[in-house]
Amino acid sequence: MRPVYLIGFMGAGKSTLGKRLASRMGVAFLDLDILFEEKYRLTIHSFFEKYGESLFRQFEYDLIKSTFELQDVVISTGGGTPCFYDAMNLMKLNGTTVYMETTPAGLASRLIKSKRKRPLVAGKSPDELLEFITKKLHQREYWYQQANLKVDAINPDLETLINEINLLGKVK
Repeated sequence: MRPVYLIGFMGAGKSTLGKRLASRMGVAFLDLDILFEEKYRLTIHSFFEKYGESLFRQFEYDLIKSTFELQDVVISTGGGTPCFYDAMNLMKLNGTTVYMETTPAGLASRLIKSKRKRPLVAGKSPDELLEFITKKLHQREYWYQQANLKVDAINPDLETLINEINLLGKVK
């Protein structure tokens, strides 16, 4: 099976669903954020502070390209991964993309409760966070909507998603 790439905004639950999906499908799970932090020996938050977003996006792009030859794996991407360079197109050419879709309010609620530091939303009040998410999600929808499949991030139907992934795999 070609790689399955979970895409969507930060806080959509890509890592959580990715682990469940990989387990149910009997394949490996990779979290692109964790791979990045292991490879560069720096948290993404620290990398952003030290080197900025532009260098982060280039390194992230190089990392996603390194996954194209993998088989039998579900990969949770960063929220911006499909939106830079030609990453979305390449993920679709080399695997199956699944957009974890949800509302700005749903994302804000999850991010407020998140224990993980996220550089793009650090220090924002709840109102600022909702405004930021609404604007950034609108900008990223163009790429997210290109996914092969979409799933409700709040109440994903795992069985239906697995069937759709398997059907797509047989068509390709």
